[in-house]
Amino acid sequence: MSDLLYSEVEEELRASVRSLLSDRVDLSLFEGAADMKLWRALAADMGCAGLPIPESAGGAGATWRETAVVMEELGRFAAPVPFLGSAVLATAALPADDPLLPELAAGTRTAALAIPLSGAAQWTVEGGATLSGSVTTVADALTADVLLVPTAAGLFAAEASDVTRTPVVSLDLTRPVTDLAFDGTAARLVSADAAPLVSRAMLAGAALLASEQLGIAEWCLETTVEYAKTRRQFARQIGSYQAIKHRLADLWVAVTQARAVARYAADCLANDDPDLPVAASLAQAFCSPVAVKAAEECVQLHGGIGFTWEHPAHWYLKRARANATALGSATRHRALLADLVNLPA
Repeated sequence: MSDLLYSEVEEELRASVRSLLSDRVDLSLFEGAADMKLWRALAADMGCAGLPIPESAGGAGATWRETAVVMEELGRFAAPVPFLGSAVLATAALPADDPLLPELAAGTRTAALAIPLSGAAQWTVEGGATLSGSVTTVADALTADVLLVPTAAGLFAAEASDVTRTPVVSLDLTRPVTDLAFDGTAARLVSADAAPLVSRAMLAGAALLASEQLGIAEWCLETTVEYAKTRRQFARQIGSYQAIKHRLADLWVAVTQARAVARYAADCLANDDPDLPVAASLAQAFCSPVAVKAAEECVQLHGGIGFTWEHPAHWYLKRARANATALGSATRHRALLADLVNLPA
């Protein structure tokens, strides 16, 4: 049976990442661009980009479980770094012997998988050594050095500087999305069969996005509980009112359940468990609505201050809402889950 508890190493990693993010992330100063200085500190100096990459490929030789811990903390701080795009999706899509992998592990270069963030399996790019076509709403592509582009002829790597990149205004400014246009762009063949690599990346992304959603929900719950302990109305702490207690108690139960679901998905990914497709879809079907609910409760239970731009709650609500449609909605994952476990339509 899988051990879903956090190991001592994972807790030490969490403490280090949380310390870095608490010093560097200030959403009150955020202006809508990825923080590449923070990314370098996280990816290169701390080595988080190379956690799931084998030592033989220049990585840390850890597992996706440790990467999931990093994702939790990034969700907790709504950190504006291209971790999902480069350290998860692009890394998971690359074969173990690809020459780009050591550079991603070292954090010296970043990459993005050229698929819509929604996970729609529509490849509109054609070609081989040169690529033509377009892809919309690609996560973390604006700051990427390399784009991994799936086509019918295989998976190709293209220099991002050779591609026309158009930023798209999105709900979640902490994770920018970009439209890509290829016009005879030179590319290197990564693999002649793109489908299994993209499928693996999508599963990894869905599994680990659940950990980020868990981090969002944990921050929202903890922040709201602390506020309920100190905010007073009618000479009483608002947390003493039964209605508030019940809402927070229900949210605590949901977050606790989400933690178990997200940890199982990360463990399946780390161990190449054949149950990964079920675990990933289950994680998205469950954790996505929990993160949205936690963010909504955070805004509402903070009262007037929760609806202002000065309070960071709106960043978490936007991140949770955007994540709810990333890599497949909860509805889509429930449909996938039904097929995977042979439930009748």
